Amino acid sequence: MDKEKKLNGGREKSKDSPRTGLEESFVLYDHKKLRMGYTTGSCAAAAAKAGTRTLLTGVETEEIVLDTPKGIRLHLPVEDIHIQRDESGIPVKVCCAVRKDGGDDIDATNGALIYAEVSCTGEAGVTIDGGEGVGRVTKPGLDQPVGNAAINHVPREMITKGVLEVCREQGYTGGISVIIRIPEGQRIAEKTFNPRLGIVGGISVLGTSGIVMPMSEKALIDTIRVEMKMRRENGGEYLVITPGNFGERFASEMPDLVRTHEMKCSNFVGETLDMAVDLGVKGILFISHIGKFIKVSGGIMNTHSHEADCRAELMAAAVLRAGGSADLAREVLSTNTTEDALKILKQEGGDELFDAAMKRITERIGFYLNARVQGRIETGAVIFSNVFGMLGKTENVPDLVEKLRRQG
Repeated sequence: MDKEKKLNGGREKSKDSPRTGLEESFVLYDHKKLRMGYTTGSCAAAAAKAGTRTLLTGVETEEIVLDTPKGIRLHLPVEDIHIQRDESGIPVKVCCAVRKDGGDDIDATNGALIYAEVSCTGEAGVTIDGGEGVGRVTKPGLDQPVGNAAINHVPREMITKGVLEVCREQGYTGGISVIIRIPEGQRIAEKTFNPRLGIVGGISVLGTSGIVMPMSEKALIDTIRVEMKMRRENGGEYLVITPGNFGERFASEMPDLVRTHEMKCSNFVGETLDMAVDLGVKGILFISHIGKFIKVSGGIMNTHSHEADCRAELMAAAVLRAGGSADLAREVLSTNTTEDALKILKQEGGDELFDAAMKRITERIGFYLNARVQGRIETGAVIFSNVFGMLGKTENVPDLVEKLRRQG
């Protein structure tokens, strides 16, 4: 699939394709221009607005204008329009879709059709629910209460605003029922955080601005916060946090560790600590491969390589602190990965120096974690290697493991 087609949700984009309003909207990331897109919330609101107009006029709406909370006006094509009419030919139900376009963002929902099924009701106002492929909330602490469709409050506001705008235009004073459906939603949900959040049966309809910002760190940090808030409100005063799959796998092999409230933080160690303090978490036990947390031993709280990559330098400093020679430190500096550095340290320095260096690293990790939270919550860390297994842990790890056990 060529790039033009991929960025258009899998459809061929011809010169005559309608302009959505985002053609000149880009962000710069890693010296590249990345195209913006629009959220599932915008798609749902646009489909609901288009469906309402078709319902009240009897004429198919093939393009709809939507004002997003970000202030960008979108002109979105409407697809797969179905009109159910009564015996006299008056529309009683309309179903139509808007296709999600995530721009140049890495987005599991890109290209999915977001449907709105719209009908008139006897009571005034707009009622909103989710159908096929829209998740249901099963745990407290999320944007919507338990039992509701996982359509967040901003998309609900956008849907309501768009529907009422059409009702006013057409002089209709009755009620409108909107059911959002995403036929691919259950399959897509397997690639999202929803199963971890207790959202079952499909994806969430999201978006606070209506616009997708490519490679948005804020979006991922917001997702981490949503999960932490949910875990905190479900009894998770103490949390197990891993940067990714390696840490999760190692945690699963720790027999004494209760992992009821375990989550991932990606590269955002500092932001995760900040939100933990804000949400009233009492303690965090990090479990990480040394390749990530060696950076934390230098006070680096975003472990992405774009932010900093001084793994060899920090490892070499630990070797010197542990009493290793300058020659050995230079060998460590020449390595490309922390696993390579560990092998050299083990072979050239022996077990005693190896253990001493790991002790220095974990001490520095503990220092910087505590410094970030200013002692307001308990923090600890376990670091490991895929080759050598457990490398070290901060001195309070047994205490945190016991508190996690008691918490259950």
